[in-house]
Amino acid sequence: MNTLQYELISNQAVAACGAAYFLALILNIAWWAATRREHASAPALEAATSGARAGIGSPPRPASPAPDTGPGARTAGRRIEHVGLAVTVAACVLHLAAVLTRALANDPVRVPWGNMYEFTLTSSFVAVLGFLVLYRRHQLSWLAPVVNGFAVVTLMINVLFLYEVPVSLQDSLQSPWLVIHVVAAVIATGAFTLGSMCSVLYLVKLRWLSHNSTGDERTGYLARVPDLVTLDRIAYRLHAFGFPIWTFAALISGPIWAYYAWGRYWGWDPKEVWAFITWVVYAGYLHARATAGWKGRNSAVIALVGLATLLFNFIGINFFFGNGSQHSYAAPALLPAAAAPASAGSGHG
Repeated sequence: MNTLQYELISNQAVAACGAAYFLALILNIAWWAATRREHASAPALEAATSGARAGIGSPPRPASPAPDTGPGARTAGRRIEHVGLAVTVAACVLHLAAVLTRALANDPVRVPWGNMYEFTLTSSFVAVLGFLVLYRRHQLSWLAPVVNGFAVVTLMINVLFLYEVPVSLQDSLQSPWLVIHVVAAVIATGAFTLGSMCSVLYLVKLRWLSHNSTGDERTGYLARVPDLVTLDRIAYRLHAFGFPIWTFAALISGPIWAYYAWGRYWGWDPKEVWAFITWVVYAGYLHARATAGWKGRNSAVIALVGLATLLFNFIGINFFFGNGSQHSYAAPALLPAAAAPASAGSGHG
């Protein structure tokens, strides 16, 4: 097959995996809906049973139980959950196929992260893959709707606004350090993304609990989300995993690559500066937790500030500082023709 055919297959795989992620999201919502009233009725059923045992009030009437509160409903809920997970796995496989065929669509064949479209395609795949790897160990079924929704929105934005046809890399990108640098950046970005999802859920659930006047904490989607301590711990572990990898990407492999490309290790280029700012924010996040005991809400806020700097480094620099940066080859195709060079380049940090 030629490069045009591989490009077409890659585009079709992106469309297919986007549709599969959306189907998985629908199944996640259906799973939540199938088990919601089971949890909502649990407090009342428990109170009635306790009262009957204590001799208070009359025993429950022998009326038929609601169809969604019995073992059948729980079994149906588990079945929907398992089907949703299987669809997510299938979508991730299609996502991988899209990444690999995008690499084969280039002549000569190269790593598929030479521009913003390819980097977004790859990093979103890594985020979903990380979720699936950790799914069983940390019982992450509650995170599935967020991950699938993230994948759908990211792929949609990527196709509509960031798509570029496969082209050869600039000479400055023809280096094995491209592979080393970007692999580290992609893994760290995936870890930070998953950690930020947990931090957002922490803040949302904290607010929900503080405004829950009924005192019943077992209804709704947030009832499926773990307690605040667990959310905080998972977010911390994901950020702690991603930080040393980002350190290697931004402060070690990046400068080495810059030396081979431009003859200097560090030039305070806008993208280099923001990569360093991102490193400082996440370093502050980990340092505050280790020394000042900042956990919970404060650490979640810092983590989201770190994500904001990461996204600005990835997107904002390319849009707002393209002409004044040596990384201007990373500018997306939707920039004015005068600002976007003809050749493709890296969309990463």
